[in-house]
Amino acid sequence: MRQSAILAVSFGTSHRDALEENITPIEADLAAAFPERTLRRAFTSGMILRKLEREGTHIDDVPAALTALAAEGCTDVVIQPTHILNGDEYDKLAAQAAPFAGRFARLRLGRPLLTSAEDYHAAAEALLEELPPERADTALVYMGHGTGHFSNAAYAQLEYVFHDLGRRDVIIGTVEGYPGLEETLRRVRERGADRVELRPLMIVAGDHAKNDLAGPEPDSWKSRLEAEGYAVRCVLRGMGANPGIRARFVAHARAAQVGV
Repeated sequence: MRQSAILAVSFGTSHRDALEENITPIEADLAAAFPERTLRRAFTSGMILRKLEREGTHIDDVPAALTALAAEGCTDVVIQPTHILNGDEYDKLAAQAAPFAGRFARLRLGRPLLTSAEDYHAAAEALLEELPPERADTALVYMGHGTGHFSNAAYAQLEYVFHDLGRRDVIIGTVEGYPGLEETLRRVRERGADRVELRPLMIVAGDHAKNDLAGPEPDSWKSRLEAEGYAVRCVLRGMGANPGIRARFVAHARAAQVGV
């Protein structure tokens, strides 16, 4: 056991394909960037952890992972979340990690994806690498999770950055925050689009992407848009599959390592 470790903390997913396509690559990039550190995984979602446990898969929560690292003699830990926002899940992570400060010589907590103005520009530019060229007849709609936390404003800021970068066809809505689906539909109409490309603005293309965004149910975003007469294309690619997004998490872990 090395004396230093990096703990990659995700909200989590019970979809094995989403785990391997989105979370595992982030962890692999962190491991490659910090070869001197032992890499460990933890999830913050109790619901997902319990579901995985019922299916025979154990993944530590944050207290369990830190307890194990301390017991193994680790003295220096960087915790790097794969969360997008400085929201409820990040607050929960910070609260769970705080009691362990005295059990390590150094315990540092990295920041979520969208923290500084530089992060927003880097994230938008990374996502632009995946997007098709702008078309007058098409709206490119990202579906974020959304939250009641004040960090929900990050979605509006990110869309503003897309527009400043010349992509005014990008519209960002959320499942559980503002703007919601109704506001998103209105803005698609205002663009005068005939076609819509739907993408998840989430680290994993898991349950929300497969069901709320692209599912066959009449209340999915795809179904609602089709009912409005739009031709809809769904691209179920989580942000964890994007190298530029992963690079921001690595950058945040590097900053945490040196205490910035």
